Amino acid sequence: MKGMKLKARAIILAVVLLIAYFTFTTMAKKKVTVLYDGKVKTVKSNAKTVGALLKETGIYIGEKDKIYPDIDSKVKDGLAISIKRAVPVTIKVDGKELKVKSAEETVERLLQKEGIILNEKDKVLPTLNSMVKPNMEVKITRVEEKTIISSKIIPYKVVKKPNHDMLKGTSKVIQNGMDGILEITTKVVMEDGKIISTKKVGEAIKRRPIDKIIQVGTLGFFVPSRGSEPVAYVKKLRMKATSYTSSYECTGKRPGDPGFGRTATGTIARRNPNGFSTVAVDPDVIPLGTRLYIEGYGFAIAEDVGGGVKGDKIDLYFEPGTKEFRNWSTRYVDVYILR
Repeated sequence: MKGMKLKARAIILAVVLLIAYFTFTTMAKKKVTVLYDGKVKTVKSNAKTVGALLKETGIYIGEKDKIYPDIDSKVKDGLAISIKRAVPVTIKVDGKELKVKSAEETVERLLQKEGIILNEKDKVLPTLNSMVKPNMEVKITRVEEKTIISSKIIPYKVVKKPNHDMLKGTSKVIQNGMDGILEITTKVVMEDGKIISTKKVGEAIKRRPIDKIIQVGTLGFFVPSRGSEPVAYVKKLRMKATSYTSSYECTGKRPGDPGFGRTATGTIARRNPNGFSTVAVDPDVIPLGTRLYIEGYGFAIAEDVGGGVKGDKIDLYFEPGTKEFRNWSTRYVDVYILR
């Protein structure tokens, strides 16, 4: 009898312990809410971590899905777990097309997560603060600015200088020329390795050109209509020759008037067929004091000026009332500038 009582007590104790165990385990389970794929699922679990709970409930987690709190977090009663699924995204960069999945919120975070480093000038479309969407295409254009320094030749000039001691048709180089160098600074903008714009931002002369100087002979000879000795000249002009005298009709002055009969250089106007006569010129064409030979007139000196004597015009002096003056008619003549 005693043995039967002990056995009955043992059975009762076991039942009590089993009930206590099930009661404890049931009471120990934590209520957790899982938000994923647009669904809300409430579960009870004794799992210690978020990762274990998700595995226990059979919810698949992709490699790049984002879980909050993370899978190593401890499970607490009333915990809410959210799962953000990674979506497919195409990233075009550096000539490559990358197919990735991402659960990041913005394009900026997406690129950071994928280890894509942006330079300061790079262009990103859509913008960095754009939200990541399924099947989005992100285009990164690499922008590079370069400063290029190039050189350009500055051609030297050829300067010809008259030499009145050298015969016409001859020349002599007295200084060799040298090209100069111009340094040009250009700003170049490139997108994905292609030049899209260039802008000159500066230039500086690194070496100035040196002129090439050539002496050119101007000395020629002619034989006057009177006389047989050749005469040297440095320039020949074709000019319109008019005539004037010291008369009132030509100068507006009478004998006794101040300056009557005198030239602009202060000399007395003269006609000397056997020497040098007076002529009026445009000083911008023939400097005063220049010795000349005028076809059909003879030797002369540029000593006078006149209001109507401009450009290729020359006014020849004659003595008033002479036959020579009356016979002279306006004509074009060769004028030789003597050496």
